Amino acid sequence: MDYFLIGFFITIVFIILGLRMDQEYERGVIFRLGRFLTVKGPGLYWIIPFIDSKQQVDIRTNTVDIESQETVTKDSVTIKVNAVMYYKVTHPEKAIISVYNYRNASYQAALTVLRNVIGQHQLDEVLRDRDKINQSIKEMVDQITRSWGLSIELVEMKDVELPENMQRAMAKEAEAVREKRARIIKAEAEFEASQKLSEAAQEIAHNPMALELRRMQMITEVGAEQNTTTIILMPSEFMAMAQAIAEKLNK
Repeated sequence: MDYFLIGFFITIVFIILGLRMDQEYERGVIFRLGRFLTVKGPGLYWIIPFIDSKQQVDIRTNTVDIESQETVTKDSVTIKVNAVMYYKVTHPEKAIISVYNYRNASYQAALTVLRNVIGQHQLDEVLRDRDKINQSIKEMVDQITRSWGLSIELVEMKDVELPENMQRAMAKEAEAVREKRARIIKAEAEFEASQKLSEAAQEIAHNPMALELRRMQMITEVGAEQNTTTIILMPSEFMAMAQAIAEKLNK
C-alpha cells in the first residue's frame, strides 16, 4: 500500500511538472531533446518533464521605436530621421529557430533599410512623398524578416529634422512662393476689373441712358452721405453735341 501511494504521488508530481499554460496571445514552441517538436497553445497542455522544453512567444503586434539617425539624402543634405515599426510574429517556430533575437534583428533590419531608402531620395521627395517612402521601407523590411517568421504591418517616419541653414532657406523659399501667389492674385483681380470696366464702357457707348442712370445714382450716393459739396453733372447730350461741333470745326 505504501508503494502504491508513493507511485501515485510520483505520478501526480510528474503530471504537474509537465503542465504548461499559454494565454490567448501566446504560443509555446516545444523542443524534445533539443529538436523542434511542435507549437502548442493557447490554453493548458502537457509536455514530458525533463525531456521536453518550451520557449514562449508573444504573437501580438509589437512596436519598435527606431531612434533618430543621421542620414544623407540623394542631394547631399544631412537630416535626422526617426521612425516606428509595427510587426507581428506569424510563425513562432521560425522566430525562435531562424534568428537569435528576432526583436533586435528586426530593429537592425529596419534601421539599415531606413537609411538606405532615405539615401535614394532627394530632400523634397522625403518631405513630400512620405507615405510612398514608408511603404517602400515596409516592403523591403518585410522581405528580410519573412524568413524569420515575422510580418511587418507598418513602418512610419515620425519626424524629419533639418539643419538650421536648410530651415532658413526653406522658410525664405516659402515666403517667396507666398509673395508670388499674392502678386498673381492681385494681377488677375486687376485684369478682371479692367475687363469689366471695358464691358461697362462699351455698354454705355451703345446706350447713353445707362450713363445718365449712373450719374443719378452717384448724386444719390453723395446726398446720402450728408456732404455740403454739391456736384452738378452735365448731361451726356451736351457732351455729344460739343463733340459733334468740334468735329465739324476740325473738318
